[in-house]
Amino acid sequence: MRIRKSILILAVAVLGCQYVSAQDLDALGTFTPYSLYGIGDIHSPNTATSLGMGGIGLGVRDPRYINIKNIASITERDTLSFMLDIGVYSKNMYLKDKNTKSAFNTANINNFVITMPIKDKHSLILGLMPYSNMGYKMQTEETDASLIYRYGLIQYRKYGNGNINQAFLGGAFKINKYASVGIEGIYYFGNQTNHSDIAFPGGGFRTFETGWKFTPHGFSVEGAAQGTFSPSEDYQVTLGATYRMKNKLHGSITRYAYVYDSELSDTVSVSSVKSNIKIPGKLSVGVAVKKGDKWMAGIDYERQDWTKASFSATAGVGYMAQTAQSLRVGMEFVPNRYDIRYRYKRMTYRAGFHYDKTYVSLDGKSINQIGFTLGTSIPVYRLNNSFNIAVDFGQRGSKTGNLVRENYINFIFSLSLHDLWFIKPKYQ
Repeated sequence: MRIRKSILILAVAVLGCQYVSAQDLDALGTFTPYSLYGIGDIHSPNTATSLGMGGIGLGVRDPRYINIKNIASITERDTLSFMLDIGVYSKNMYLKDKNTKSAFNTANINNFVITMPIKDKHSLILGLMPYSNMGYKMQTEETDASLIYRYGLIQYRKYGNGNINQAFLGGAFKINKYASVGIEGIYYFGNQTNHSDIAFPGGGFRTFETGWKFTPHGFSVEGAAQGTFSPSEDYQVTLGATYRMKNKLHGSITRYAYVYDSELSDTVSVSSVKSNIKIPGKLSVGVAVKKGDKWMAGIDYERQDWTKASFSATAGVGYMAQTAQSLRVGMEFVPNRYDIRYRYKRMTYRAGFHYDKTYVSLDGKSINQIGFTLGTSIPVYRLNNSFNIAVDFGQRGSKTGNLVRENYINFIFSLSLHDLWFIKPKYQ
C-alpha cells in the first residue's frame, strides 16, 4: 500500500490532468500550471505606462511618469517634484491541453512606487511589487481498473499558492546633462505552499496529503545607468542598462505528510530544513529614440541564466531550468501635449510587442510566451497627473505532449500622481 501511494503521488505532478472549476479555487495572484515549477511565475516589473509599450523602459526618460525598469531615469524630473504610481493588475487566462479547457481570472496589487528629490542632482525611489506568484489547482482520477476495484474511486489533487514580494529602496545621481547612474537594494520576502493529496471519495480510506511550505527572504543589489545624446535638434537617443546581482533566497522549507478524514487527522511526518535557493544575475540593455514631445520608440533585451540555480525543493517531473531571455519593442505617441481644448489630443497612446523565453523547460521543451500590448494615459486635472491603462494579450506554452497552452488577456490600471514640494512662496 505504501509503495502504491508513493507511485501515485509522483503521478500527480504530470500536467495532463483536468482543471477544477474556477468556483472551487481560492484567491490567487496568478493561475497557471507552469507556476508549479521553480519559484513560480516570475512577475515582470512593469507599470501600466511600461506595459503599454511591450514592457520597455531601459532607455526611457520621461518626467511625467516613474520608470521602474531603470532607476537612473528618475533624475529626469523637476527638482521639486514628488511622484507616486499605484497600480493593480488583472490576469484572465484561458487554458487548453489535449483533453480539457478552463478559464480563470485573478487580480492583485501590481506596484506601489514613490520618488522624490533629495538635492538638485539626486533622487530617491522606494516601492513594493510582486517578484513571483504561485497559483494552480489540478485534479484527475485513477483509470487503472485493478486499483479502482481494490480501493474504489481515487482522486489525485495538486494545488499551490503564495508569492514572493520585493521591496526596494534606491537612489539616482545625474553626473551631467548627458549621463545618470543609480543603485537600489531589493529585499525579497513571502511564502509559497505546494500540496499533493490522494483522496478516496468512496470511503474506506482516509485522504493522504503531502507538501512543503517555503518562507523565503533574501537581499540583492541592482545597478543602473543611462546615457543620452542628441544627433539633431529634434531627436534624442538614450542608451540604458541595468544589472541585478545574483543572490540567495534563504529561509526554511517545511515538509509534511499526514492522513485525515472528517473526524480525525494523524501526522505522518514533519521536517524542516534550511534553504539557499540561488537566484542568478540579470542583465538588461535597451535604447530609446525620442522626438520632442511627439513620439518615442524603444527596444529592450533581458537575459538571466537559471541553469545553475538550485531548485531541489521545488523540482517537478520533467522540469529543468534554462536561460531566460526576452525581447521587447514599443512606442508611444501624443497628438498635442499642450492642447487646451481637447483632452484626447493630450492623451498618450502606446503599443508594443514582447517575446519571452521563460526559465522553465519541461521534457526538453522550452515554455515560451509571445504578446502584444496597447495602452493609454489620460491626463487628470493638472501637472502630470494621469490615469493609465494597459492591456497585454498573448499566448504561452503549447498543447504538445503533456503541456498546456495558455491564451491570456492581462490588464494594468494605475494612477500617477505628481506634485511640487518645498516651494517657498514669494508672497504670503
